[in-house]
Amino acid sequence: MGAPIRLPLAPPPKAPFEKMAWIPGGTFMMGSDKHYPEEAPPHKVSVGAFWMDQFAVTNADFRRFVEATGHVTLVERPADPALYPGAKPELLVPASIVFYKPPQRVDLRNPFNWWIYVPGADWRHPFGPDSNLDGRWDHPVLQVAFEDAQAYAAWAGRELPTEAEWEFAARGGLADAEYAWGEELTPGGKHMANTWQGEFPINNTLEDGFEFTAPVGSFPPNGFGLFEMTGNTWEWTTDWYQHHSQIKSPCCTIENPRGGIAGESCDPRTPQTKIPRKVMKGGSYLCAPNYCRRYRPAARMAQPVDTATCHLGFRCIVRAPAG
Repeated sequence: MGAPIRLPLAPPPKAPFEKMAWIPGGTFMMGSDKHYPEEAPPHKVSVGAFWMDQFAVTNADFRRFVEATGHVTLVERPADPALYPGAKPELLVPASIVFYKPPQRVDLRNPFNWWIYVPGADWRHPFGPDSNLDGRWDHPVLQVAFEDAQAYAAWAGRELPTEAEWEFAARGGLADAEYAWGEELTPGGKHMANTWQGEFPINNTLEDGFEFTAPVGSFPPNGFGLFEMTGNTWEWTTDWYQHHSQIKSPCCTIENPRGGIAGESCDPRTPQTKIPRKVMKGGSYLCAPNYCRRYRPAARMAQPVDTATCHLGFRCIVRAPAG
């Protein structure tokens, strides 16, 4: 087990909504120097107190939002050709990114070997137009871009977490543990998260019982009472992506997966990046020992704000009032 983070002793206040856990805030060492370079260097960060959704936003939750507001997600809308000069017409239709299991070993340096751009993929059809949400209403919603997650949060009277808030919460009160529950990936042989077992991307042995997403609450909660902060789906945060040791500030040019130039954006952290990116946290059901060992609180990846996938969702927070 990792050392516990020193936490306030005051009893938690009443949650503003059901199924939210109190995160008391504190100071911790964010990041890691034991794994991928983008996690380094570890550095001291303080966060205030907040409540966090115990579960990722589910398909049923998102359906209520869509029914109440009429929201149309980014990937359900055709792209404006004027915004993407030079884009192929077939890439301007409503579409999104879906995992495809190749029939044989592939070069792991090229993610296009298992990601494909599928017309008709959206939150109702997360794996393509022939898929649906039957039996999956209690699974995390997928195929939501950053603006969709923000829109849901605003409607629900909540916010999305920063990267530091998310990581502090994921650690569950353990200051320096490798995983959200301690030092062993599968303590006593028990799977604590929905990840990939076997050789990615061709063979998932399903030892944890799930090939794709699992219903929320399928795995034990962490020390703060949060479920699936590891695996199942990556989750959006509000932070622009940057290396922990790097801060820059010019503007940058935006491109889109559909092709073409979308314009200029001031992502102050990554001026050389063509698509502004936010940090996503937590790993997913596609993270495996031989690829993407990111099922750890310190792990992080960049995600373009105009992109949705079949392994990325989100959860919300409510920050405690100042004072």
